[in-house]
Amino acid sequence: MFVREYRKDNVPETKPVLMLHGRSAPAVAGFDLVVPHGFGLGGSETRYSWAQELAQHGYDVFLMDLQGNGLSPRPKMDDPCNANPAQQQVLVPNPLAQPCPPPPPYPFQLGNSESEWAELDTVVQFIRGLSPDRDKPIDFVGWSAGAFVMGPYTIQHPENVDHLILLAPIFPPGGRWSTHIESPFGRPPDGLNLPVSKPAVQFGFPMNVGGKTGFKTGWDLEQGSPEQREPGMVDEVWQAAMDNDDLGAKWGPALPDGSYEGVLRYRNTFWWGWNNQTVPLRDDSGTPVLGGRVPVLIVYGALDRQANNPPSLPPVAHFSVPDLFQAIAGPEKLMFCFADAGHSMVWEREAKTLHDISQQWLKDGKVFGVTAGSYFRDPDGELTPLQ
Repeated sequence: MFVREYRKDNVPETKPVLMLHGRSAPAVAGFDLVVPHGFGLGGSETRYSWAQELAQHGYDVFLMDLQGNGLSPRPKMDDPCNANPAQQQVLVPNPLAQPCPPPPPYPFQLGNSESEWAELDTVVQFIRGLSPDRDKPIDFVGWSAGAFVMGPYTIQHPENVDHLILLAPIFPPGGRWSTHIESPFGRPPDGLNLPVSKPAVQFGFPMNVGGKTGFKTGWDLEQGSPEQREPGMVDEVWQAAMDNDDLGAKWGPALPDGSYEGVLRYRNTFWWGWNNQTVPLRDDSGTPVLGGRVPVLIVYGALDRQANNPPSLPPVAHFSVPDLFQAIAGPEKLMFCFADAGHSMVWEREAKTLHDISQQWLKDGKVFGVTAGSYFRDPDGELTPLQ
């Protein structure tokens, strides 16, 4: 699996931080965006790199891509028809002349909660192996659907995690979980007696694909003021994603310079174990894991239409950040809702504030002088307690 590390020279002791991407954006594009000199309103080329900002303040920062994303292994995809049939239009006319007939159902799961917890643990153990103190816990930063992986992992392995920061976390209050009381993180109930090669829930295809137009449209729907993001950010972010996929970068419409617009490829995965029943779980001593053994900071944008959607949707598809905050049983939890921000805050004007508050939380356990509670932050930086 792909792992990138940033560590400032001549710092004798650094604290490790592991950053995990969401459903589709590669880790480098999400946490390590470097813009060209003179881009936009000017400033540092690394001003959107959350990873490099943390490293400059003395942290040993690691980024990882789960399998099927970014620079980690992906299915070979010599046949683009193996992509999500509902998304194949973005592959026309390149590499497909027309959408494919329905392929045979894909009889596996490329990714699921169990495999992704294992991948995360592999990187955690790798990082801990670099330190003389192998028992030293790690700070976690997860964005979007990264919460599906880092949240349940933390509940199961609190000894490995020092702080948990979740940006725009995807959380289904009524999401999937095992009915086995002894092991709420076991396989889904309809898959308990089946071999791994024949899961009960088949997604039918291993990979999703997306085009630049859809990416821009989704981001535009979450734009409040013109100042929310710099001009040209769509192009910069899209190019960063294409730089992490040699094959996808050669697909999509041809451009006048002979290059291609590119197509974003990302894994199809099946998640469970992250819902109102698992989030409040306690350790053997009766202490809540989230908000107790492991302090939690949550940040999201008021314009986010992905992490917050209507409760009328089916339980596995209804997401709510405030419900996650309420479900955390421990008192050491802090949440901020940013007025002029959406799901992609890492690439918006509030990115610098996001960097600053993460450092405050990891260093002092408080942000803007507060240690717990939930707050609305207006465009002028004023805080108002949320109900």
